[in-house]
Amino acid sequence: MDNQLKRKLQIDAVNVRMGIIEGVYNAKCGHPGGSLGLTDTLTYLYMARMNVSPDNPNEPSRDRFVLSKGHNAPVLYSVLAHRGFFPVDELKTLRRIDSRLQGHPVMGKVPGVDFSTGSLGQGISAACGMALAGKLDNASYRVYTALGDGEIQEGQVWEAAMFAAHYGLDNLVAVIDNNNLQIDGKITEVMSPYPIDEKFKAFGWHVICIDGHNFDEIEAAFNEAETVSGKPVAIIQKTIKGKNVSFMEDKAAWHGAAPNEEQYNIAMSELQVILDELQKGGE
Repeated sequence: MDNQLKRKLQIDAVNVRMGIIEGVYNAKCGHPGGSLGLTDTLTYLYMARMNVSPDNPNEPSRDRFVLSKGHNAPVLYSVLAHRGFFPVDELKTLRRIDSRLQGHPVMGKVPGVDFSTGSLGQGISAACGMALAGKLDNASYRVYTALGDGEIQEGQVWEAAMFAAHYGLDNLVAVIDNNNLQIDGKITEVMSPYPIDEKFKAFGWHVICIDGHNFDEIEAAFNEAETVSGKPVAIIQKTIKGKNVSFMEDKAAWHGAAPNEEQYNIAMSELQVILDELQKGGE
């Protein structure tokens, strides 16, 4: 990846993480851990990859994204805001009764949200339907979806995986966010889905394994995905829950909890230090 683009994406990702913390802090509830971990991939998709336009969010030829792990709405909202779909300041209204930004993404209310999600396992099924529709219409758009590693304990995920392979949905990419934690603890202790890569391969998918915080690997994975013919693609990414906020990193307790004022100030200060270093590096 070009160094200039990489630095821009790194800066964008820090701003997105700040938006996540801002939203969850003001809401006094929400899901910061997984949102912070998924930030780099969503930043890459919306800022450098997907064919989307804030000026025309419902353009028929646009690429689609479905956040199957819908509780990670804070990262989707923050990315959309920083991409220009709505004002960044609106992130502070997260989960308010009169806000568009509810605890799970709502299609038709939030510009850029392609499907309403929340019940785990259902998002990937919707993404499969979108991808099949694209195939039947000979459309050029691609469909992306993101799932949690705890989410893939749901049986519906594997029904969708079988469907996607059966119909040869090579216009579909599923990102499996593997941070090894879910609300109740380590996925290995709750209900282990490992080996995730071999399971998707057995279901007929092309599998790519990456570090979900490395923009070079992220770009290479999506480039490879576009070369695959006749199969859906699963990108299994190792990530850190709570990435870039020291007291949240790799802690299941931050799956669904909001920082208090002291924690908010610490988190924002840590992210500001990272942002300042990145900006200095570009001078």
